[in-house]
Amino acid sequence: MRTGVIIAGGYSTRFGEEDKAVASLAGTPLIRRVADRMTGAVDRLVVNCRPEQTAELRTALDGYDHPITIAEDTDCDEGPMSGIMTGLRAAETEYAFVAACDMPFLEPALIERLFERAGGHDAAVPRVGDGWFQPTYAVYRASAMADACEVALAEGSHKIIDPLFTLDYVVLGEDEVSEYASLDTFENINTPEELARAAEQLR
Repeated sequence: MRTGVIIAGGYSTRFGEEDKAVASLAGTPLIRRVADRMTGAVDRLVVNCRPEQTAELRTALDGYDHPITIAEDTDCDEGPMSGIMTGLRAAETEYAFVAACDMPFLEPALIERLFERAGGHDAAVPRVGDGWFQPTYAVYRASAMADACEVALAEGSHKIIDPLFTLDYVVLGEDEVSEYASLDTFENINTPEELARAAEQLR
């Protein structure tokens, strides 16, 4: 069994007043696009969000193919590392794939490869481009990463890459990633303009 965790609790300040997670991308809520891309690679879904988002997110995900758990933030000002921790604490499987809610071009084949490579380790994470890690497109041993996030937060760190460096992790370099997906799979949506461009790509 595999879990997908979507981090949706950010305030999306660059996106404007609308909640980015439920913004329409070519007629479908953005988070639903992300969840649908995960469908073939996971068996259940955890969505991390702020309490006031829950109702809209449940509506956006109504009829989803897998069981859904909503993992609400208890402190909404701790950033994405806290969201990852909360989401992974709610996972009921040893390993979980974590993605941001604004990544509509996830590639199931790459997600499956990340699960394969994570086996026996605490994490499998892509590293592409100029050496950038992709910690919100990675598979983690849920308990290990959640514990590492908790320690990092207690130490005052908010960089989501910091907990990874305390774990036994493997890296998928650009050559390996390219066997399963184009680099467009890491594209995320931060502004209404980027949402419009993504809609064009989906046509």
